[in-house]
Amino acid sequence: MSSAGASGAEVWKTWEGRVVDGKFPLRRWIGGSDHSAVFLTELPGRPSTKAALKLIAADAGDADRQLARWHAAAQLAHPHLIRIFETGHCGPTLLYTVMEYAEEDLSQILPQRALSPTEVTDLLPPVLDALSYLHSKGLVHGRIKPSNVLAVGDQLKLSSDQVASSADIDSSRRRRDVYDAPERAAGLVSSAGDLWSVGVMLVAALTQNIAFVGEAEHGGPKLPATIPEPFGSIARDCLYLDPKRRGSIAEIQSRLRPARPTVPAMADASPPSARPSKRGPLAVGSVIAAVLVGVIAFYPRSKNASGSAPTPAAEPPSAQPAPKPAASAPLPAPAKPAAKKATSRGEVVHQELPEVSRSARNTIMGTIKVGVRVEVDPSGKVSEARLVTPGPSKYFARLSLQAAQRWEFSPQETPSAWLLHFHFRRTSTQAIPERAKR
Repeated sequence: MSSAGASGAEVWKTWEGRVVDGKFPLRRWIGGSDHSAVFLTELPGRPSTKAALKLIAADAGDADRQLARWHAAAQLAHPHLIRIFETGHCGPTLLYTVMEYAEEDLSQILPQRALSPTEVTDLLPPVLDALSYLHSKGLVHGRIKPSNVLAVGDQLKLSSDQVASSADIDSSRRRRDVYDAPERAAGLVSSAGDLWSVGVMLVAALTQNIAFVGEAEHGGPKLPATIPEPFGSIARDCLYLDPKRRGSIAEIQSRLRPARPTVPAMADASPPSARPSKRGPLAVGSVIAAVLVGVIAFYPRSKNASGSAPTPAAEPPSAQPAPKPAASAPLPAPAKPAAKKATSRGEVVHQELPEVSRSARNTIMGTIKVGVRVEVDPSGKVSEARLVTPGPSKYFARLSLQAAQRWEFSPQETPSAWLLHFHFRRTSTQAIPERAKR
């Protein structure tokens, strides 16, 4: 695709504005390589729904095979797999697939910091769930790595455009990096190969280092001694050179469940009033021309989680008998806004600050600023809230929007509008209200 004097990225960017297959406009180039590119697009008849269109170069002999793989992947339905909407040809040498648009991926945060054991504990369940689903259908993912662990809305998902049959022996699917199992050099893909990739990604997430892979031996790799349990033993079982010796998904899941109460850096030391009532998706940022800040928010610990506050049974036994802090008691009736007389301008009577996890704060450099405009009805309740300055991180923007909806104002004669400026720093969160014109 590249021409003399131009990089692949420069060439692909010139495609912005084109329309693929007469119905998919290429709104913006997102990324890729000399032989593939991903663009922001939209679904026909649904201009407000973002989608990602991937273009790849394909030889005539391999095109039908690749389209067949994509077609099979499009039939899959799992909450932790990226959906494929459509596939097809784009000229004589290019193929395309249209997929769910993912806001972020894990590879954007690992260059900035390692994940905590708690974050890895929350990261693994959705990955393992998706892999278990694929393997049960005789399929393998084939490319488990940080850039293929994605966030879509409130779900963490694996990419699905690399999915293939475990019986698919293809010499063109060669080993490209250490995330691919050694047997990929012979064109072999298998469920055991996916477990190798999980092991490499697990250690990379905890240490930001994958140099240990080059030291793999038949007895298992020499892992960094700093990796806590159960992750060290999980990684060792995934990283045997002999595929037959690698562990299984069920074994990993069984190790994670009993280990959770003792994983370091768990949040159960915080008082109940400081715990978030809802845990969000994986959200990350990267440094691209300027410093963008990203975070890992937590995947729900229970498959039955629906966003409601944790029940007492979910807390560690040591935390159950602890009385609630006095600060969490409801305000006395005289302090409620409804008891105040309506004024012409209104004033803030309750401000809600976003609850930010400790690991999220550790990623902040400087100050993250988010602005939310709220419409306030005469009773003093927020009737509408919308982002006006979302800032560099979707995670902090979402927390700000949720907190703004819970602000309260004194009763007033007419509706009003306010701008709420949230400032996030590593050690504090500040909210500055400002009246706005309606």
